[in-house]
Amino acid sequence: MRGYSTDKDGYLARLRRVEGQVRGLQRMVENDEYCIDVLTQIAAATKALQAVSLGLMDEHLKHCVAQAIAEGGVAADEKVREASEAIARLVRS
Repeated sequence: MRGYSTDKDGYLARLRRVEGQVRGLQRMVENDEYCIDVLTQIAAATKALQAVSLGLMDEHLKHCVAQAIAEGGVAADEKVREASEAIARLVRS
């Protein structure tokens, strides 16, 4: 079971909203909408994806990393390294 399993429906709903935002962006470009309006919607979709990312990271730390640390050993070190690398990717983007 994944850490986000308890709120899987919530994450899926958020991702479906993002999917709708991206389809809306495609329509805006197809319809030659004003650049700033398109950029504003891109920023909104980006923020929505960031919110999903942060929620998933929080769940990962609370569930997967915490469990690995409780068990100790090499698996714990690996989970912490994995989480650190994921955080670094989120910060860079």
